[in-house]
Amino acid sequence: MSSFPENNRTWQILHEADNGGYAVGAYNCYNTDSVMAVVRAAENKRSPAIIQLFPWTLHFQGKHFIKFVIEYTHSASVPIAVHLDHCIQPEDVDLALSLPVPFDSIMVDASTLSPEENIRTCKSYVERATALGICIEAEMGRMEGGEDGLPHVDMKTILTKPEEAESFVRETGVHFLAPSFGNIHGAYGPGGAEKAWDLERLRKIHAALPHLPLALHGTHPVSDELFLESIKCGMRKINLNRTVRDGYTQFIAENAGKLELTVLSMRGVEVYTNGVERMMDVLGSSGKA
Repeated sequence: MSSFPENNRTWQILHEADNGGYAVGAYNCYNTDSVMAVVRAAENKRSPAIIQLFPWTLHFQGKHFIKFVIEYTHSASVPIAVHLDHCIQPEDVDLALSLPVPFDSIMVDASTLSPEENIRTCKSYVERATALGICIEAEMGRMEGGEDGLPHVDMKTILTKPEEAESFVRETGVHFLAPSFGNIHGAYGPGGAEKAWDLERLRKIHAALPHLPLALHGTHPVSDELFLESIKCGMRKINLNRTVRDGYTQFIAENAGKLELTVLSMRGVEVYTNGVERMMDVLGSSGKA
């Protein structure tokens, strides 16, 4: 039997993607409709996938909902991991690490702290998490914006320095890295992501960490072509939210009160599933499970 981290679902999914030169979607989920849509899309496309929950879920839906999500997705016929994204508050990380049914991976977001404190914080949680078989993602630098319960960051954006990336990973022991290279949480300004992203910086980060999967935050709106460019630059975990959710949200808004709730939910999941399947094709994960 493989030892940690090789036997960790998120690690396995992302390193297989790295070996294969494709990326895997990490889909933000908020209810059972979204979870079912990701699982069905993954099975339909024979694609690996990652379901992402926010700390909001820890507090609003609670540990029993999280237990359901993990057990349901782990029972799928294709590899699906469950990841807790953007744990900014220490008590949220502590709570996540105490769950009887654990997450596969957790993002410890200490990016609003000083670089030195970010390293110390991530290192301390990596030591605790690895003892439980949980992988850790970190953010190096600082990204602008805020969405879905995340605080709006009004501190000046700090881009990841390629020359410091290797030492950050070595000192912290993190398993995946979310770099800051002009990507933004929430909506992009004039010129969009094409203008905001510094792809040359991202290429240098990838060159400094050639075998470490990178995680892409800030993906709405982003063109299919730009997603493919990011994959060439080492992005293996692509966080997706409105890109796959907007069709579902629009369908529910237009049909709530017109359709029976059971029909609304069933058809809503179909719409959501279609959106996820399209991105699995774009990212190249279809047929890889």
